[in-house]
Amino acid sequence: MIETPSPHEILLGRDAARGRWHAVLLDVSGEEIGREAIDADRLPAFVAGQEARRHPRWIVRTLRDVYPELLAAGVRLRRAHDLLLCHAILRDTTALATPVAASSRWIRTDPLAVVAAAPALFSLQDETSAAEGSGIDELLAELGRQRAALATAPDGRLALLCVAESTGALVAEEMTAAGVPWSTSVHEALLVDALGARPLPGARPARMAALAAQIAEALEDPTANPDSPPRLLRSLRRAGILVESTSRWELGEVDHPAIAPLLAYKKLSRLFTANGWAWLADWVREDRFRPVYLTGGVVTGRWASSGGGALQIPRSLRPAVRADEGWVLVCADVAQLEPRVLAAMSKDAAMAAAARGTDLYEGIVRSGAVKTRQEAKYAVLGAMYGATTVPSGMLAPRLRGVFPRAMALVDAAARTGEDGGVVSTLLGRGSPRPDAAWSAAQSRASDPEADGTDERAARGRARDRGRFTRNFVVQGTAAEWSLLWLAEIRHRLSALPEALVPAGRSGPVFSRHAHLAFFLHDEVIVHAPAEQAAEAARCVQEAAEAATRRLFPGFEIDVPLDLRIAQDAGKDS
Repeated sequence: MIETPSPHEILLGRDAARGRWHAVLLDVSGEEIGREAIDADRLPAFVAGQEARRHPRWIVRTLRDVYPELLAAGVRLRRAHDLLLCHAILRDTTALATPVAASSRWIRTDPLAVVAAAPALFSLQDETSAAEGSGIDELLAELGRQRAALATAPDGRLALLCVAESTGALVAEEMTAAGVPWSTSVHEALLVDALGARPLPGARPARMAALAAQIAEALEDPTANPDSPPRLLRSLRRAGILVESTSRWELGEVDHPAIAPLLAYKKLSRLFTANGWAWLADWVREDRFRPVYLTGGVVTGRWASSGGGALQIPRSLRPAVRADEGWVLVCADVAQLEPRVLAAMSKDAAMAAAARGTDLYEGIVRSGAVKTRQEAKYAVLGAMYGATTVPSGMLAPRLRGVFPRAMALVDAAARTGEDGGVVSTLLGRGSPRPDAAWSAAQSRASDPEADGTDERAARGRARDRGRFTRNFVVQGTAAEWSLLWLAEIRHRLSALPEALVPAGRSGPVFSRHAHLAFFLHDEVIVHAPAEQAAEAARCVQEAAEAATRRLFPGFEIDVPLDLRIAQDAGKDS
């Protein structure tokens, strides 16, 4: 074991062919001060020892490759730098004159493939050399490129984003390890209440079967099958319902006796197929739901999930998210995060004034921009998503008059996108560049022989891209606020003492410590010992305040939380 000098950072890489890891110790200036080869079975002890004595920042190709096994062994990392995630940020940013050069070896592959094949994809074994540890120099080289790029940044925002993204990756793996506390018995009771008794394999639940019979009767078609969109569409048209699709939005505009049972059927079918008994058997073990989160899985920086539908759990099942005996849930979500972020990032004092309090839309009504809360909601969502239809499009000019800075920011982002440009979030995440189809459409429209069809297609694509970039700057900056919020919660919770009663199913790291259990864009759930409920809630509240100050220094903006302490995550608890 290397004892001196003390490393500030440790880069870890794995030689999959030889079943060992390699550690490169770096001092505070980034200079190498030593190397060590570690057998795979010794890695948790090595990391735990370094954490206890030196608290270094761990630099890895991807945390998904190493952190799950450390957590399973009871080892938690304080700090990390995920090279793969940060490469994507520094490659696509517009905040650097010379971003990190793209490389096929640093392209994030399909998330499902990453989860399934992580050891092979992220190993140290070089494709062209079998020398032990040969890949460690590639990791060092990428680290050097990232540091050189960050050194040219005009300020510290990109560096903050890389820290926040890497901390988010730590949180994602920790939440998978701890799991969402989930009551199988409550879930089953909710399913029975909504669907009826569990059906035999291949059969419909009783309530769905009854609704299917009502649909067939109303359509006067015994062959109508609500589970088959093509057959259902034919049945609808035979009944004189001339719709283009079976989407609930289009069906909702139709007045016919078959529509109400059909919409009810579609809702129950979604519950049955997405979160029914099969889902419960596949994803919940020992009263824990352990989804796999993908940090930065969406181009705006929002998270995604690669299985279990963690980001799409219906509200009706939230009562199944239930704390262990002697523990509680601290549930918090932000009221209207994205429009508040827009007010702050644009430094629109008038919009910030409207955002004071828990209901921004009521504040917009008080500003005089619109007459009703519903109009305020339409107007703000239209401004952020580029809606041009009634009523959103008609209300936008009123917002421009009352909130000129906020509207100027999103309007400018839309124009940049329409022209094929790239926009950035507040901390510097860049939007994707136009794809080949977009460029080809614009090129055809500018050809001397282009006709009206080509020009309309090009304008349509340009408008679509403008709507995307308009929203990108707001949604991406809101995702940055959420990353900072998570990081601050994690830091504060780690300072709380051990629990009196353990939550054994939360794993060796979190069974005695309050921890983040769930995250969804602007919502968190913390699983905390009952005796620490108030302290954990305070951590969540103070973390939100700290994230706001960090992202918007010197600008006053309210980001209020709906904060509850309960035994389950149902809204009525």
